[in-house]
Amino acid sequence: MDKRDDTAIEAVLEQLIEHGPEGIAAVFARTFEMAMRIERERFLGAQRYERTPDRRGYANGYKPKRIDTPAGTVHVAVPKTAGHDGQPFYPQSLERGCRSVRAVMLAVAEMYVKGVSTRQTEAVLGEFGIEGMSSSQVSRAAALLDEELEAWRTRPLGEIRYLILDARYEKMRQGGVVRDAAVFSAIGIGSDERRRVLGVSVALSEAEVHWRSFLDDLVARGMRGVEFIVSDDHAGLRAARRAVLGSATWQRCQFHLAANAIHHAPSVAIRARIGAELRSVWNAGSLAKAQTALDELVAGYCKNAPKLAAWLENAIPEGLAVFTLPEHHRRRLRTSNPIERAVQQELKRRTVKVRVFPNEQALLRLVSAVLVEIDETWACDNKAYIKWECRDA
Repeated sequence: MDKRDDTAIEAVLEQLIEHGPEGIAAVFARTFEMAMRIERERFLGAQRYERTPDRRGYANGYKPKRIDTPAGTVHVAVPKTAGHDGQPFYPQSLERGCRSVRAVMLAVAEMYVKGVSTRQTEAVLGEFGIEGMSSSQVSRAAALLDEELEAWRTRPLGEIRYLILDARYEKMRQGGVVRDAAVFSAIGIGSDERRRVLGVSVALSEAEVHWRSFLDDLVARGMRGVEFIVSDDHAGLRAARRAVLGSATWQRCQFHLAANAIHHAPSVAIRARIGAELRSVWNAGSLAKAQTALDELVAGYCKNAPKLAAWLENAIPEGLAVFTLPEHHRRRLRTSNPIERAVQQELKRRTVKVRVFPNEQALLRLVSAVLVEIDETWACDNKAYIKWECRDA
């Protein structure tokens, strides 16, 4: 480190002295820039202005970049290089930043290396301050991240009393063809009263064999004590759930039931009111009152909408299992919204840049990274999600 670096450090410290904690974002940005410059010197094999036969290229200015940090959003100058056999420099410190950002970058970079949608991928890489990446860089960065994410996906579980399951679809390439891939995810509430993201898996469909494999893996990792499961009515999940977790009570998501009821309604007038009518069932004070409200609803449609009445009579009771829980728990477990909102919407927000994943591993990498970050956020939340002391209330 030369005198210029000493001066830069002194300037950073002066800023911290002058502004205190309020200036921490700027202090972080300047310190981070110094770290990236040191990393560039190591990459080039020479310090600034140093003449040496071992030099492997030259400094080539900086590129501005915005990054999100615990100190807030900061703007930094990312150092660039030139003349190193065409291989660009990208700071490893940025690769080791937000997992999901790294996973998006790698997915896009894999497409870039393979020549898929070159213009689009170059534009997205540009958002990360990258002008290009070699296959060796992609492989190295992917290996570092995959090892970390695999450790999270295989970590031991424990007692999980309430389990919420869901799946969403993403597009990926397989054998040169774009396929729809199902992304399975699970969250649970254990004895510590906190939410946890339990696992994630990728398969080509929601067939029973894939759901069963996912649930078997959760059990193999030590998940035990599941009393109550919330999910939508996936045919494959229904069969897998019965086989693997047959003793647990199942709650069919009330939100999806209401949406299905609208599709079964034979007229615009009925579609407009069926949601409110079902809310009178959902909001009943007890299982007996909910069943009475349902019986009245079915009776009201027997003559003018017999198919809807038959569907309501068969399907809606699957959404009433939540009444077997303590009243304080019902709001959290009546739908799969806890996983829809907290997990699926965030997955959608992060995957939109990639659009079509280059392979299954890239897809699994990104969704795993997003879920790890969600899980870590929940782990830091000191507020209980379910209070077990209310079980007998």
